[in-house]
Amino acid sequence: MPLDLLLPPPCRRAALAGLPVLLAAWAVWAPLPVRAAEELRLQLDGLEVPIDLVALEAWARQPDQASPPGAVGGDLAVWLNLLEPTSRRDLIRLLQAPLLRDRSFGLELLNSWTGEQMLKEAGTLLTTSNSRSTAPLLLSSLRQLLERQSSVSSLELLRALPVPSVTLRIDGLLELASQWRSQLQRQNGALAQLRQLPLPRRSSRALAFTNVVRRQPRRLQLAVPHRVTPVPLELWPAQQARQGPWVLLMPGLGGSPDQLSWLAAALADRGWPVLVVDHPGSDQQALQASLLGDAPPPGAETLPQRLADLQAVFEAQRDGRLPPFGPAPAGEQGVVLMGHSLGGLAALMGAGLVPERGLGRRCELALASLPLTNLSRLLQCQLPQVTGDGAASSGPLPVAMSASSPLLGVVAFNGFGSLLWPYRGLEDLKVPVLLVGGGLDLVTPPEQEQLAVFAGARHPRSRLVLVEGASHFSPVRIDNRGEVLFRLGNELVGIEPLKVQALLLNLTTEFLQGLEHPLLLSPQRRDQDGVRAYVLDRNQARRWRQQIPLP
Repeated sequence: MPLDLLLPPPCRRAALAGLPVLLAAWAVWAPLPVRAAEELRLQLDGLEVPIDLVALEAWARQPDQASPPGAVGGDLAVWLNLLEPTSRRDLIRLLQAPLLRDRSFGLELLNSWTGEQMLKEAGTLLTTSNSRSTAPLLLSSLRQLLERQSSVSSLELLRALPVPSVTLRIDGLLELASQWRSQLQRQNGALAQLRQLPLPRRSSRALAFTNVVRRQPRRLQLAVPHRVTPVPLELWPAQQARQGPWVLLMPGLGGSPDQLSWLAAALADRGWPVLVVDHPGSDQQALQASLLGDAPPPGAETLPQRLADLQAVFEAQRDGRLPPFGPAPAGEQGVVLMGHSLGGLAALMGAGLVPERGLGRRCELALASLPLTNLSRLLQCQLPQVTGDGAASSGPLPVAMSASSPLLGVVAFNGFGSLLWPYRGLEDLKVPVLLVGGGLDLVTPPEQEQLAVFAGARHPRSRLVLVEGASHFSPVRIDNRGEVLFRLGNELVGIEPLKVQALLLNLTTEFLQGLEHPLLLSPQRRDQDGVRAYVLDRNQARRWRQQIPLP
């Protein structure tokens, strides 16, 4: 009996939708085994359906060719062809498509902490006949395949496992698919509750640029004691002689200054000098090196060096080793730490936040299953290796600001920290914070990562912003040459990214102005060029959180 007929109608597509999740997890890990798997057993609610892998492979190659009477696997082809056309095409594509297209990247990813976590989860869903995890077999088989060929398909990986039979837990796949569906439903429900908050309505227009497209930053190389090579910096001097802070801007993991140059140039155009740090080891070059197989993928283990980079920048600014930030008094008031994703986390930790005790135990619970609906938890759970179990004395120390350039605020686009600060949140920060999230973000879901952390904010000027239709990558500007972190489609970039960025610029500008004029960025429902954002203070944020049902 085919799998499609075993499952209740609402679950059929969920099962097929869940298969790529598992097989994508296998893709991160390949001498051929003495024997190869010949049977795949699909298990659901105690019922097992055996599938001949040789017959399945033959059907995937030629699904429309009728099997001769008595042929091995002929009955399987008959049943599989009873699948609805869309499900049949999805299954064939799933079986034939390469799980991994780059041998070197896969071999490096095998040795990474993230790859280890994904492999553990895959091993719980695909087991041997005695119900043991196949994680070690997946590791050795995929590594061996990758040493022999440039790409590996799901069928090739299954056939390479050195056991006669493996069992695929369909209920586990359904659970993974259910996690995605539940997270989307939860985010939609949270957004519906947010829309009910009594917020004043306000409209705005995109800010104009004054020829910033033609301007280029001043590129610097800062020698630092903790690195062999200098830290690249990009300085965007202020174009106005206005009093205010300077901004230290940090890209996300695998990012580059080019991705945030639209923001740096626009802020400098309005009188706030911006210094962008290109962190070696967790920048775009590091990501490209991992894709080429020259190094493991960068992760949260790079955070201490990022914080050391910040410390070195402040020391250079204090000692006068940086060029002027623009016409006086621009940048003389203090500094605002600003970053995207991991850069936002570095900004929060550089401002003084340290993980709360018990991080290791919280991560054990969070990683009981792979957090596919909140990938930031993989990064957060790398930190116990860096910070210990949330003990301040064992983690990276907060960055020491100079007396001439005190910390005035923090801005984090798509930041995260729900496992790091589950109880106190932003409570220990004495400066205003702007946390920005996107309604389509499943990397750092706003209800879990921004709202949960912001709920502890004490500073009256701190603000939480959620932008409808924005994703985790909305702040990243993609050029036409493809020299960016990823070549992303609309599904990942979000709706109208340029319009979202224009709105983010307005809100960021008002937050910076609010350091001098407290009521400028007040709680509101902001509409700009078809994009809507909700600006909350600590009271509205707590009210919103109380209205969201517990999971």
